Amino acid sequence: MSVAEMRERHFVATETVDSLREQLRQRRLALLDTDISSYSRSQGRTPVSFGPTDLVCCRTLQGHTGKVYALDWTAEKNRIVSASQDGRLIVWNALTSQKTHAIRLPCAWVMSCAFSPTGQSVACGGLDSVCSIFNLNSPTDRDGNLPVSRMLSGHKGYVSSCQYVPDEDTHLITSSGDQTCVLWDITTGLRTSAFGGEFQSGHTGDVLSVSINGSNSRMFVSGSCDTTARLWDTRVASRAVRTFHGHEGDVNAVKFFPDGNRFGTGSDDGTCRLFDIRTGHQLQVYSQQHANNEIPHVTSIAFSISGRLLFAGYSNGDCCVWDTLLARVVLNLGSLQNSHEGQTRISCLGLSADGSALCTGSWDTNLKIWAFGGHRKVI
Repeated sequence: MSVAEMRERHFVATETVDSLREQLRQRRLALLDTDISSYSRSQGRTPVSFGPTDLVCCRTLQGHTGKVYALDWTAEKNRIVSASQDGRLIVWNALTSQKTHAIRLPCAWVMSCAFSPTGQSVACGGLDSVCSIFNLNSPTDRDGNLPVSRMLSGHKGYVSSCQYVPDEDTHLITSSGDQTCVLWDITTGLRTSAFGGEFQSGHTGDVLSVSINGSNSRMFVSGSCDTTARLWDTRVASRAVRTFHGHEGDVNAVKFFPDGNRFGTGSDDGTCRLFDIRTGHQLQVYSQQHANNEIPHVTSIAFSISGRLLFAGYSNGDCCVWDTLLARVVLNLGSLQNSHEGQTRISCLGLSADGSALCTGSWDTNLKIWAFGGHRKVI
């Protein structure tokens, strides 16, 4: 077979695949006769209301000298780790704003960070394609730096995100620009399983984010530059359990809903979406109208402890609080007093384990802690 014939066959096959994909999309849309907000309105549900003191900025964490890229809370709620372009991880006491650790990183181009479930160690990864583990109880070296306790090497692209398996300090999942996710055994430093890559059901673009199911730690979801999210079972690495379509841009963030049966996504297409892992259906789209046609990207998301609220950070400095039932923005933290400077990108956000506080990180080099007050402590 000549090269020209092979190219022709490839072109025909690609057109067939695109046609089938469009048919599937149309069929999927035909099955969706309603969404959550339409049903909620038909049942007379009213949106969550916020008073002036219901969610306020109570702390500003200053110390980084570069853009903040990632953050994570400990399970006991009072500590935060943040990663910045200044090449440092900082561990903060969220109650006092004091720094407990300032860790100089082997590679300054860090993109992600995570606390272990016990809070005894932190992990980070970035453009060096390595996930580095630091034991916070280790003695510092002669220069006062905390040494790396374990380096997880094996990815062939940047490490975009990392998350410890719940209730285990010994296992961690990373996502990478090499189009794969990897489950690691931290004790040995070896890969337990790789998800994607050479497998046909894997992502076809950089994997940007992962979220592990808190109700079933064998399941996790990933978001990618290929505009899809995929559900994986750690016991079956050879294929994705399900692929979720709908976005028209990079899927920058994924996060499981509190009940573990649904998950949210945030994308460069400016929307957040809610999917059901059991049916594979899209349940709701959370999008705003923009007069200037410049749609800000969604960079990060988190759900309130009940799931009634969806927090979404945007590239234009907005941090919207969505009512997940009615698909309405009920508050924009970017418009409040003491919010992040100007219209600087909200690069990361996370909710404390008890749901009482939200932390946002920005390219203005600061982190801010927002606490529920007034008549509302947790939603």
